[in-house]
Amino acid sequence: MAAHTSQSVAKAAGDGVGDDTAARGRSRWTDSKAPGGTKGGLRRALATHWYAWTMIAPVVLVLGVIIGWPLVRGIYLSLTDANERNVSRTIGARHIEATYEFVGLDNYVDVLSDPVFLQRLVWTVMWTVACVSITFTLGLVLANMLNRDFKGRAAYRMALILPWAVPGFVSVFAWRFLFNRDNGILNKLLDGGGIAAVPWLDDPTWAKFSVVAVNVWLGVPFMMVALLGGLQSIPGELYEAAEMDGASAWQRFRHITLPGLRAVSMTVILLSTIWTFNMFPVIFLLTRGGPGDSTEILVTQAFREAFVSSPRDFAGSATWGVLILALLMIFALVYRRSLRKQGEVW
Repeated sequence: MAAHTSQSVAKAAGDGVGDDTAARGRSRWTDSKAPGGTKGGLRRALATHWYAWTMIAPVVLVLGVIIGWPLVRGIYLSLTDANERNVSRTIGARHIEATYEFVGLDNYVDVLSDPVFLQRLVWTVMWTVACVSITFTLGLVLANMLNRDFKGRAAYRMALILPWAVPGFVSVFAWRFLFNRDNGILNKLLDGGGIAAVPWLDDPTWAKFSVVAVNVWLGVPFMMVALLGGLQSIPGELYEAAEMDGASAWQRFRHITLPGLRAVSMTVILLSTIWTFNMFPVIFLLTRGGPGDSTEILVTQAFREAFVSSPRDFAGSATWGVLILALLMIFALVYRRSLRKQGEVW
């Protein structure tokens, strides 16, 4: 009888504990699923991490004003027929209201069906691939050279970083003077060697070569510094062990240097691709897209639509801008997916 009673008491106690646990579980489930549960979690997050939210709030606000609003406005304009004649404007004391209308995707259809878009896209891709590949190769070579101990290494580093320190427009104007057909230093040197003057900026082929050369000159310092930092993070013991095993210089470079630089290389290639794809100053300041339109890229074409053509086509320019953004987003997503397949986390 006593044993039976004790078992009943234990069972009742166990039931009570189970009921209490279930009740707590139901309470947590109810709190998380209740309409106010999310708000409660948000309030707790704000209360716990209020300092972090306070620190990032100005950045979020500035980015929203500088990037978010123009982006939304540009997407909206790309869906209208806004141009210089139908936007709101003030002439003297008279204010004229906007009369442009919503046209949907008509601008995108017009741009994508225009042969000019394909021409600009092909040259933009060729320009980007050429600049990034040459810049990466030269940066890797220079980084390997500067990663060794030799006399005057610091001076060489400063000299190679100098193009990065000079403002871009100053460098482009300097190169424009060097490329001048009649009075440029390059043609003067060629003339001294008995070689005819080269139409650096007057011939379509030479103009393309010139803009690529200038952009490479501007981009090599960044690539070199980034890759040099990656080289210095590779343990020297790996090279010593490979050398003791009889590995040649090429084998050490292929099996130690390149794998060790993979993470840095993927990042700088992505950044360089995005920057080069949108490299407006070099093209505009050096050739103005010429001769003719031989060096026009997508971003300079968007500028031409908004500020050069008459009447200025704001909707068309916005359409070109949105398409550029879409192309870069697609490239970034494909690039990220390829890195994940290779085991890289990015």
